[in-house]
Amino acid sequence: MKILIMGAGAVGAYYGARLQQAGEQVVFCARGENLRALRENGLEIKSFKGDLKLRVNATEDPKEFAPYDLILFAVKSYDTESAARQLQGCLDSRGVLMTIQNGVENEEVLCRFFPREMIMGGNSRVGAELFAPGKVLHTALGEIEFGELDGRITPRAETIAEVFRRAGILGELTTDLKTIRWYKLMGNNSTNSVSALSHTTLAQMIDDPDGFRLVRTLMLETLAVGRAEGAKVSDDRADAQLAMIRKSLNAAAIKTSTLQDLEKGKPLEYEAISGAVLRAARRHGMQVPATETVYTLLKLLEKTRKPGGQKIET
Repeated sequence: MKILIMGAGAVGAYYGARLQQAGEQVVFCARGENLRALRENGLEIKSFKGDLKLRVNATEDPKEFAPYDLILFAVKSYDTESAARQLQGCLDSRGVLMTIQNGVENEEVLCRFFPREMIMGGNSRVGAELFAPGKVLHTALGEIEFGELDGRITPRAETIAEVFRRAGILGELTTDLKTIRWYKLMGNNSTNSVSALSHTTLAQMIDDPDGFRLVRTLMLETLAVGRAEGAKVSDDRADAQLAMIRKSLNAAAIKTSTLQDLEKGKPLEYEAISGAVLRAARRHGMQVPATETVYTLLKLLEKTRKPGGQKIET
């Protein structure tokens, strides 16, 4: 299968590396120093599942190697529209564009640029950090949950599932994409928000009693809004996920993607995470005070940062 990794940051690069290692034809779309490093030195993965180093095809123009059977769409949510424009004409006529971005709104955005039948949605379940250009540290998990927008199990979805299985990155082929997407958002709206505002790893925020309560409150607010949106989510999942974090051997080392972006001076992805929960809550007339608080704090934090991530003096 010919696969484009659209957005070869930590997440996209990790999955692309495993797919290439399994024998798939993979192209990495990147920019800046990361692109230069991929072209000159290849891609290096430091992983608890085994290290690897690969020579890769890397480009800043996805049309260079088009068309593709599968585009794994892993850009930040604020880049969705611009990246989608770059991809016009890049899919094979029977190809699939699968978003594994944070949030629950990107599928509909992509449907404005591509026929709906070409779009799939999925969750990235991986702890990874781009610690240097072309170099990824993989600390936890490493699977993708995905499905068709209409919930069918189609031959093409089964083919992709088999490709992911061979690469060791298959989590689940789901018939209920909305539910798994809201479960992922539950984790993002809680741990991503708290980690960025407090500069803490997963273990640090969960080990603190007040941090634990805040994270759990944000999770429960997200689940309540998800149910109003039609997701079949249960509050039990919040406690199960918190227990899993506490048991994780790597939790002390895991930084959420939002904290990584903050530390690197990159824009914060709060609109696609807390903002998505807040917008959905308002559609249903629901109060989500914890989510509204972290959303406002992240927005203010973003407004008072200089380019490069330094705080503006006031």
